[in-house]
Amino acid sequence: MSAVSLADIQAARDRIAPMARVTPMLDVSAIAGRPLFLKCESQQPGGAFKIRGAYNMIAQLPSAARAHGVITYSSGNHGQAVAISARALGMASVVVMPTTAPAIKVDGAKGFGAEVVFAGTTTLHRKAKAEEIAAERGLTMIPPFDDPQIIAGQGTLGLEILEQCPSAATILVPIGGGGLISGVAAAVKQARPEVTVVGVEPAGAASMKASVEAGEVRTLDTVQSIADGLLAVRPGELNFAHVRTFVDRLMTVEEDEIAAALRWLFRDVKIVAEPSGAVTVAAALRADAAFAAPVVAVISGGNLDPGVASKYLS
Repeated sequence: MSAVSLADIQAARDRIAPMARVTPMLDVSAIAGRPLFLKCESQQPGGAFKIRGAYNMIAQLPSAARAHGVITYSSGNHGQAVAISARALGMASVVVMPTTAPAIKVDGAKGFGAEVVFAGTTTLHRKAKAEEIAAERGLTMIPPFDDPQIIAGQGTLGLEILEQCPSAATILVPIGGGGLISGVAAAVKQARPEVTVVGVEPAGAASMKASVEAGEVRTLDTVQSIADGLLAVRPGELNFAHVRTFVDRLMTVEEDEIAAALRWLFRDVKIVAEPSGAVTVAAALRADAAFAAPVVAVISGGNLDPGVASKYLS
């Protein structure tokens, strides 16, 4: 594996500056009863961290590719980020989404100018459909996680965390396909190797944990969780390699823990997070959590479906 370098991530940071925000870091230690900071990527354009990787890749496309447009496959947040980035750079975009995608994410992608196509329920279904459309129309694929430019863009989050919380000892990062954890871990470990990086997955969709335990990328037969943005049945090959190189530990959280974290964020901290963005807080709030402190938990997104909100926040 050729790992994404610190120089790649620093260059991406300059590149995405016109679009991506430096999001807030909140000290919630007094509320949590332990040293805990929240990195609020829910405040990004599109409501999630995905703008970092999407804009980094799309901004580097040559003029010929820009003229044809871009396509991606996404459960929602990456699709919105591609749509926002493409519109900002004067390009057309197509997003292939699962038939089960939350309406808030579908409407978001459409609202940002994307053509939305539905295909199946898994990453593999929508990837196949996106590849088919890309070949037919001559569109450039913007993958959601398994690409060095995407990883470098997501890695800019790691640089921000280290600057905003210099005392950070542990950083908790959600894992779906592995793009965010790859970038954050690459940035953190190449800049501050003593900081512990922990990846968090829903117990019902722990494809990265299964792959690391097997020593090779594995595809899960089924995935199920309220964390709809973390339902990759198979992690990316490049992401798997980065995790094995840079990540200290993987862990899973249960559905009731994710729901409790959503409620805690909403009621006590006054933050709206989507379930995928709350898995790190679920891990941080465990009574038996044994992380070196202070802990930084990445809130990766805030696109909370109204149906989920009414069920779990009431």
